[in-house]
Amino acid sequence: MRASRTAETFDTKLKSRAAKVNAAMAETLLDCRDVHTRLAQAMKYVLEGPGKRLRAAMVLWCCELVSGGVDNDALTAAVAIEMVHCYSLVHDDLPAMDDDDLRRGRPTCHIEFDEATAILTGDALMTYAFELLATKVSDARKSVRLVAELARAAGPAGMVGGQMGDLEGEGTEGNLQMLEWIHTNKTAKMFQASCRMGAICGGASEEIVDALGRYGLKTGLAFQICDDILDVSATSRDIGKTAGKDARQGKMTYPAVVGLQQSEALLNKLTAEAVEQLDGLGSRTDDLRTLAMVLTERRK
Repeated sequence: MRASRTAETFDTKLKSRAAKVNAAMAETLLDCRDVHTRLAQAMKYVLEGPGKRLRAAMVLWCCELVSGGVDNDALTAAVAIEMVHCYSLVHDDLPAMDDDDLRRGRPTCHIEFDEATAILTGDALMTYAFELLATKVSDARKSVRLVAELARAAGPAGMVGGQMGDLEGEGTEGNLQMLEWIHTNKTAKMFQASCRMGAICGGASEEIVDALGRYGLKTGLAFQICDDILDVSATSRDIGKTAGKDARQGKMTYPAVVGLQQSEALLNKLTAEAVEQLDGLGSRTDDLRTLAMVLTERRK
């Protein structure tokens, strides 16, 4: 019963952070003038998808942890990382990539609009995110650091490189080392960047920025393992996208490479290691600790 109440309380907190991010994104879109009408509609459609805003919430929580509150810089960083995440989903769903027609319980962007519009929508969200970090952050040095963090996590040595490895791995037997490299780059580095960016916005020391980054990296890898597990154990309605698609496409996933039992063990191990990174950072880490546990136990 206590675990259930903890999850419910945490879910309320997460929804509160998501609401802040959603409001900030809506305001940001209003400031995005001189944009072609159809492109603006597609950007709005993608950003209004009913996501949990996990990465954006991590930015806010890490800023709160080190500074006691959330300022406009942290909200800007949260919006930027959510835009980059949404761009990656739009492109990931394209026919040339994973060819999916369902995302967050709704038609994917290329189904709702068309393929060319989806490509341009992803391009627009990604570039606009960096414009925000370059022009809306209060301090120039902080702005440069945030741009670098996000570019590093999302770029060729991060998410884009991981996506390339994911595509190349289709139909191959693979191994645990290769799989960990793909998922670390494809997913975990964006979680790492979320935590580091939040800490930077809060004025944290390099030691704390690094510790929160390690927490984010391990939490992100655990999140991806859980996603792999859910793809073979949940329904499309549960997860808001097409279930079982990884197996049908021959994707290299944890259940495919090491089996469900070992995947669960790795998931629990990474979660414990993530929580350990928060030791010594004070009582404000409670929400981040709960986040790691909730992500491990989720069923959708």
